[in-house]
Amino acid sequence: MYHNLFSCKDKVALVTGGLGLIGKEIVRGLNDFGASVCTADINKHQLEGLSNSTTVHFLYLDISSEDSIRRTLEAVLKQYRKIDILVNCAYPRTSDWGARCEDVSFDSWKMNVNSHLGGYFLCCKKVAEQMKLQGGAGSIINFASIYGVVAPDFSIYEGTSRTMPVAYSAIKGGVIAFTKYLASYYAKDSIRVNCISPGGVFNDQEDDFVNKYVAKTPLGRMGIPKDMVGAVLFLASDASSYVTGHNLVIDGGWTAC
Repeated sequence: MYHNLFSCKDKVALVTGGLGLIGKEIVRGLNDFGASVCTADINKHQLEGLSNSTTVHFLYLDISSEDSIRRTLEAVLKQYRKIDILVNCAYPRTSDWGARCEDVSFDSWKMNVNSHLGGYFLCCKKVAEQMKLQGGAGSIINFASIYGVVAPDFSIYEGTSRTMPVAYSAIKGGVIAFTKYLASYYAKDSIRVNCISPGGVFNDQEDDFVNKYVAKTPLGRMGIPKDMVGAVLFLASDASSYVTGHNLVIDGGWTAC
């Protein structure tokens, strides 16, 4: 009765940031569960990171550009005539990303908020309106962060070369609130909108940072990209048909303590 509950067969998915650290695994997961996946990213050179067994329809996308978003959506519709799933996983940022709060200029702040949160706004709006034209229904999944839920613990950055960028928390908190707004706004059209908030994901960070992070995580490790795939499949499929406006936290218990 439930063996196809997580199936995405006959569904068309658009994954922004689909060649990124987490995006690649999401593309693989949706592909494995039957979706036709459009991988949209600004970095085409990362295509080789996807296995040959994954069917990829690559589209160039800069989510900070409304014109680029329009062209990408047109390309999806030309190829598949519909879109059922949007996963916003793109992570645009400026060259000074990671500077200390007191060193961040207002221009940098505005550029990061506009390109990241603004890009999610543009992608969601364009896709949701297309879903309405298709007769309603569809699933939009935005990537937020635990740092949109709780304050950063700056002790884990002490003695390392990194910090938590000030704009990041504002952006990801905004993504969560914006997701809830959209969930309510488009509920009448049977368009579900949810978000995922990962905890720290391992990406070859220095040992001191990793050790401090792991020590504060109940499950005793950092996340890996594959940890996000099941959540995306759940929210993209009929398994979550009565779930909207939800922020699914995947953090090994970090925010539970």
